[in-house]
Amino acid sequence: MSLPVLNTFAGNPLDRAGDRRNDPDWLAGQEANPEAVALVLWQGRPLVEDHADGPRLAWLGLEHARAVVPDRELFLGLWKDAPVFAVEVESSLDPAAGPLAGLGAFMEMREAAALLAGPDAAMAGTAKSLFDWRARHGFCAACGVESETASGGWKRICPACRTEHFPRVDPVTIMLPVYRGGAEPLCLLGRQASWPEGRMSALAGFLEPGESIEEACAREVEEEAGLTVAAVRYHSSQPWPFPGQLMIGLICEVDSDQAAPDQTELEAVAWLTRDEARAVLAGTHPAIKPPARIAIARTLLQAWVDGVDA
Repeated sequence: MSLPVLNTFAGNPLDRAGDRRNDPDWLAGQEANPEAVALVLWQGRPLVEDHADGPRLAWLGLEHARAVVPDRELFLGLWKDAPVFAVEVESSLDPAAGPLAGLGAFMEMREAAALLAGPDAAMAGTAKSLFDWRARHGFCAACGVESETASGGWKRICPACRTEHFPRVDPVTIMLPVYRGGAEPLCLLGRQASWPEGRMSALAGFLEPGESIEEACAREVEEEAGLTVAAVRYHSSQPWPFPGQLMIGLICEVDSDQAAPDQTELEAVAWLTRDEARAVLAGTHPAIKPPARIAIARTLLQAWVDGVDA
């Protein structure tokens, strides 16, 4: 089955080999494969090299990567028959000015994702999420003993109580409210005070325990903008490695255009016609700057401009 890849950080081309990476002997064979390669992260930033076709991930042979970064690797999957790993450098000094000199430069993940081809961004994002999880979950939540890595980095096991721990993925609803009760359809954007001047985006919030996606959407829209959701339509989703979220993209219909920002999460909101939203996306709106190109919020706004309605 072929699935459309709409959003940055989706579309990882690797076979994750989830049914085989639990076998230590099989994994050892992949580590010993002379064709094994590794991407490199430092402070959550991927190593990127210039190429005639544009920036791309810099790849090292696994043996080379291990010489630079011993015991800080994870298995990402298979590219055809070649094992693909990631390594993380913990040094406070830029390795591109030291042992990895001449191989590329480390770029902040958001900046890199805007430049890399989709598959490269997806692999780098997966590695970042896994390394972030490992950094935050080094001890067993059941008994407090330091846990040990397993399954190539996709699991941690407590040596004391044998509890198994798996990577966290935190679901977030991100939605574009739409009102269709006026002369023409309108969509709503919101603004957080910490964002760059003029930047506005879709509304968003984490799912809470016991909530459905639709319920979380309705709660967040009511809390942030004082609006009642009447209908919810799923659009697409996006892995978001900051540190390990899944953005669930929605377009929701609301029953009023009387929006009021809560002044806690949102300092301002704005209703836009399709022409005004089109101007925002084109960068020609006099006051509003669009969501970042790598963000699903921009995908949702573009979909609505193109006629996808709730």
